[in-house]
Parts: sequence; structure tokens; C-alpha cells
Amino acid sequence: MSFKESILKPIAKLRGGAHLPHSKHTAEKESVVMPAPAVVTIPLKQHIGAECTPTVKKDDKVFVGTVIADSDAPLSVPIHSSVSGTVKDIKKIHQPGGPVNAIVIESDGEMTPDPSLKPHRVKTAKGIVKACRECGLVGLGGAGFPVHIKLEALLKPEIDTLIINCAECEPYITSDYRECMESYDDILKGVYLLRDAFELKKVIIAIEGNKPKAIEKLYEIASDIQDPEDNVKLMCLDTSYPQGAEKMLVYTATGKKIPLGKLPADVGCAVMNITSVATLYRFLKTGMPLVSKRITVDGNAIKNPQNVIAPIGASVQDILDFCGGVDEDVEKILLGGPMMGTAIKDTETVIAKQTNAVLCFKNIKPIRTTPCIRCGRCAAACPMYLAPGAVEHSIDHNFANLENLNVTACIECGSCSYVCPAGRPLTAAMRTGKYELRRLQNAK
Repeated sequence: MSFKESILKPIAKLRGGAHLPHSKHTAEKESVVMPAPAVVTIPLKQHIGAECTPTVKKDDKVFVGTVIADSDAPLSVPIHSSVSGTVKDIKKIHQPGGPVNAIVIESDGEMTPDPSLKPHRVKTAKGIVKACRECGLVGLGGAGFPVHIKLEALLKPEIDTLIINCAECEPYITSDYRECMESYDDILKGVYLLRDAFELKKVIIAIEGNKPKAIEKLYEIASDIQDPEDNVKLMCLDTSYPQGAEKMLVYTATGKKIPLGKLPADVGCAVMNITSVATLYRFLKTGMPLVSKRITVDGNAIKNPQNVIAPIGASVQDILDFCGGVDEDVEKILLGGPMMGTAIKDTETVIAKQTNAVLCFKNIKPIRTTPCIRCGRCAAACPMYLAPGAVEHSIDHNFANLENLNVTACIECGSCSYVCPAGRPLTAAMRTGKYELRRLQNAK
């Protein structure tokens, strides 16, 4: 069997989306560890659940990996210190998702690990779920969904397929790619630990075809001698945005459609980011929880584009300084990719567990917005079969129609705005539509 013949092809084809320039300039730049900044400010909400409550107070001494906040809420995970030093303040800060409480820690520069940390020698499924929560692991690059909740779903016998997401379909971002290139052993052992512990019938490692070097690495994992029954397979996806979105990935990898308001578990699947797999294995091996994040720093206004492993809670300014600074005429700084990232005004904004990129741009071509010409390109590009133009019209004229337009199904991928010849702010309209529909429903 040849190399190409042994790699799976997608079961289904992604509908709509957009073909974007890859711009993976930092793909072959090995990750560089950033020294601890003088101060880190660690948000107490880095997941979709409730904000955590501090477990430390001002002037407390903490170490790298010390639990500094936690919550009993079902969708929350603990927050850990990313440096060793002293708690200086607990205050409210402004992050892209809104105001949130944060713990300010002054680093002692020594990065001393918490003496209580130790390897977790667990191999049972329930033990791994418990350890995953203790790690503070959330979806790395997504909405911050706690990974232990996904693993709990794998305890159900009807969930038989784990899809490991290595698509990384947004331009510029190469953090998951570098994980593949730099952490082969952690991914290998993490994949087979999950397969064995949860008795999975199928594990699909899904990656876009524009990453040939990573495909070779992942092929070695899929064809390892630990897999005599061939349960672990590599799938080469079409290079198309938003291929890496969870619902899109489940559909292209299995042919199953996730119903509105449902999760992958409802169609017998779980999806886990490839860096999450490696991070979980490293936690089990060392006891060190999620305290740092690999971030792609790129764009035409950054002096030294590279992949940086930075402590969680470091400011964007700290990261930019580490990369040589930005050009004076920088116009926009994004947290995340150019399609789904968030523009920030204040470089004191800090990075969180979900942050996968800091992008800096200049010489941005202005978008000229004109009236909608009813061309239908937005609807054709929507992978969720929605009509963004009609949603925008409803926001201006008839909120009540938003429910009929299924606006809550929007994944906010930005494809509609990207293809619109009239430059309409359609993604923003979809967000507004979702908010207004929730407001109307809550008022009933």
C-alpha cells in the first residue's frame, strides 16, 4: 500500500466557506520560550462556564502551577499561576469578551514549580477525566470549552469516534502545526492513551493538505505498531476555510450532521484539538498544568514574526516587545486569526488559554461599504446554510424574523463578510442577531 493510499479521504465535502491565502509565514520557525515578564495578570474566566473564585489573597506566595482560582460550576476549570512570585492584587480588567476579574502576580523571575506537583499515573478513563480537569485544560484556540466535559462524553458506549483536530485553517496561525513538529512523542502517547482508556473504535487525526511535513509526522503516529487493529487513522482534508470548525470537521470526517443546538456527542463523536492531546499527556507525565501557551506572532507590522511559548497572563505588549516590537504605523492588532480574531485597542490586554495568535497589520486596504446588491454570495459561502443578508435586513426591520432565519446556528466564521462584494459587516450582523434573539426569548 502506498503512502497516499493509506491516508483517509474526507467522507463529505465542506459546503460553502472561503478559499483564503494561507500566509503561514512562521510554519518553519521553531517555537521560542519567552522569559517570564515582571508581572502577569491572569483572568479568572478562561472558559465558557462561570468565572472562578480566587483561592489566594494579596501577598500570598505562589509557584508555577499553583491553583489560584476555581469554581464548582459544571463548565469551569481551575486557574493556575503561570509564574512564581507574589500576589499583588485582585482586580477587574477588560478582555475581548468583556470585563473579568483577574489576579495580578509579580514574578520573582525564578519560575519555581509548585512543590506539590507530581505525575498522575492514571490509565482509567475516569481517572483521565479527573486529571484533565485538574490540568485546567480547555479547547486551545476555540471557545474555551472544558476538555474534561468532552472526555466525559467518551464514557458513553454510543460515543465511538474521537476526531483529533489539526486542521488549523485560519491564515497566519501555525501554533498547532508547530505542536506536530515539536511534540511528536507527546501526541503519539496521548493518542494511544485515550484510545486504550476509552476503548475507542475509531480515532481520526484530521489535518488539511497544505501541511505536508506535519502529515508525514502524523502518518507515523497513525501507522504505529501500537495499532495492530488499525483503529487510528490519518485523514487529509481539503484546504478550505472553515474546515477546522467543530461541526464542519465532524461532517467532513464522518458524514454526520450535528443538529441545531446539539453537540458532537449527539452523533457519536468527540472532537479534541491536537495541542490539547499533547498538553494532557504532558500533565499526566509531569504534573505541570496548563500555564503557558504557544502563540503565533505575525503580520506585516511585527518586527520579528515567530511562534512564542508565553506564560498565560502575559500582556500583548510583553509579547510584542519580545518579538522586537511593532512598526510605528501599525493599524490593527488582533488576538486570534484574521477571520475570527478580535481587534484590540489596548496592548495591556493579556493572553488566555484560548489565545493562539497575536497578529499586527499596517497598510490595511479600507473596505468600502455599499448597499447590498442581493447577489447571494453570502448565502452560498455560509457553511451552515444561512442567509446572512436576510439576517442583516431583519435587524434593521423585523427582529421577530430572526428565529425563522436560524441565526443561532451561525458559527461566526466570517466567510460571509469575506466574500461580500458590497463590504457589508455581515458577521457583526449575525452576532447582533444572535444577541437580539436571545434578548427577545428571555423577555417572553
